[in-house]
Amino acid sequence: MGIGDQDDRPAGASPILAGKTVISVDAMGGDRGPAAVVAGCAISARKNPDIGFILHGRRDELEPLVARRNLGDRCVIHDAAEVVTMDAKPSIVMRRGQNTSMWSAIDSVRNREATVAVSCGNTGALMALSMVRLRKLPGVNRPAIACLWPSRNANGYAVMLDVGADVRADDSDLLQYALMGASYARNGLDIRRPRVGLLNVGTEEHKGHPELKSAHALIATAAVDAEFDFVGYVEGGDIPRGGVDVIVTDGFTGNVALKTAEGIASMIREFLRQAFRHSFLSRIAAILAYTSLQRLSQRIDPRRVNGGVFLGLNGTVVKSHGSADATGVSAAIKLAFQLAHAGFSDRLAARVASTGHPQGDMSS
Repeated sequence: MGIGDQDDRPAGASPILAGKTVISVDAMGGDRGPAAVVAGCAISARKNPDIGFILHGRRDELEPLVARRNLGDRCVIHDAAEVVTMDAKPSIVMRRGQNTSMWSAIDSVRNREATVAVSCGNTGALMALSMVRLRKLPGVNRPAIACLWPSRNANGYAVMLDVGADVRADDSDLLQYALMGASYARNGLDIRRPRVGLLNVGTEEHKGHPELKSAHALIATAAVDAEFDFVGYVEGGDIPRGGVDVIVTDGFTGNVALKTAEGIASMIREFLRQAFRHSFLSRIAAILAYTSLQRLSQRIDPRRVNGGVFLGLNGTVVKSHGSADATGVSAAIKLAFQLAHAGFSDRLAARVASTGHPQGDMSS
């Protein structure tokens, strides 16, 4: 059976995807187009025999790319004629986006055809559609975007949220972020008892605006029942230092911090290139230090920790950077697979439902 023969069947019933952990991919989102997305899927497919894909987008564009990457036995295509552009207004997409690849990708999660959706597309539109199609978990006021942040922790990362879902967050929202972030760290990073910190302009208790102080008290109270360790206030310099597993902040501050860190990482890489090209001796030094430089380059490469997770929804959505290349897309898919394999969405939903309110235990 060809790729086209699979289109009208539910993914779960497809012989191609039987026994696979299925990831729904918006193949048309992102600055680099479907070629980069399909190439990222191919990288993931080579590394992981247990993964399968539903690709959403224009069939006439996707079929040649899938054939070129030999993905025909690992994916099905859902034809979607329209694309959500990066400058599209979320309100317009919600009203008129039914035929877009982004809408189709989210609906595959809603319809239980796939476990996690991945998109490189418009963040605002993706969050808006995810909230409308998947709905918020009962008790969650504001969903958050959580990202993995390189740090000196044993596993190499910390979780930070919110990094851009909503610029506003009051004390109860920050408490929800702490609870959801701890659950993400526990299920996504296998940290049994996460350390949670609240981002502030200083670590002293008298610093910060009133809502931060109120959130500090709420999180400290919830920590015992939710089975995480609250380390109190942390500063920007503490994020990569390794003393905390989950950093809680509002979406405005988190997004600025994230984009700043990515810019600094790119600048350091460029400075290193310039330094080792400066003279003949420096080029010799670069050759001698090649292995170490490669290791450093990979460690600070933002593509390798690409993927923000939407938390607080009835389903899991991973937002990849819009400019992601094949390596970045593959990293987002790897994260999606890990969360799907851990059953993260169902565990979080069951925990929230069992408590009946956002301040309850999210220890699962």
